[in-house]
Order: sequence, then structure tokens, then C-alpha cells
Amino acid sequence: MSSKQSAPKNARKSGPAGPRQQAAGDPAPAGPRPARLTAAAVLTGLEGLALAAAGVYLLVMGLLGKPDSPQQAETGGLTVLALAVLPLVAARGLWLRRRWSRGPAMITQIMALPVAWTLYVAGGAMVAAAVALVVVALGTLVLLVNPTATEALGIGPRE
Repeated sequence: MSSKQSAPKNARKSGPAGPRQQAAGDPAPAGPRPARLTAAAVLTGLEGLALAAAGVYLLVMGLLGKPDSPQQAETGGLTVLALAVLPLVAARGLWLRRRWSRGPAMITQIMALPVAWTLYVAGGAMVAAAVALVVVALGTLVLLVNPTATEALGIGPRE
């Protein structure tokens, strides 16, 4: 038996610099995850979960409710479920400190701003939802461009 075959799988994935990321093979960032990056990951994940819940709601109401157009409600539900994938994947990447995850997370926040405007224009109770969405989106953007978060993701200044 070779030493590779007899060594446990987790022993092969770590080296002097610590455990390796499986996808890129680069060493994982050292030290604990900064609170700002953790907050950005949690907020992005919550946005993804909210989108997923809205998609499921639309889908169920399209199937069981009495919408004007069941096909449109079902298509809308499936579309919103598909859109929920981006923030959920980005949140997981931020949590695991993957460099690529910052872009999709920022896109999610930027896409939330026109949605918030649409909610605001709708009026009524939607104004509160619009304000909450703007606060979360702008807050998450600030967290994502913070130097502490970019350093933790391995994104440095351009040379």
C-alpha cells in the first residue's frame, strides 16, 4: 500500500498552512472570519431564504389558490425560486471565505434596490418592506466593500 492509500482523506487535504480549499487548491485564509464578513453572509443568506419562501408561496398559490392566471403564478414562483439560488450560493461562498462569492453577493444587493423601489411605489404596507430591503441591501453592500471583508476574501488592492 502506498502512503496516499493508507492516509485518511482529511490528512491529505491539510498541510503546513492548514486545510486546503477543494475547488481552487489554494490555502484557506488564516485566522477567524471577520464579523463583517459573517454579517454579510448571514444577510445575503436571509435574502435568499426570503426569495425562496416567496417562490414557494407563489407556486403553491398558483397550484392550490384561485389566481387570475395559474400558469403565470406558477411561472412566477419557479422564476423567483431560480432567482433565490444566486444569493444562497453567494452566502455560502462568503461564509466559506471564497473570493468569487463577493461578486454574486454584490449583484444580489444591487438587484434588490429596484425591487425596493417597486415596493415603495406600491404604497401601503409595502413601504415598510421597501425600507427594510433598502437598509439590508445598502448595509450588506457596505459590509462587502469594507477592507476587512475584502482582505478576508483574499481580495487586495489593484497594482
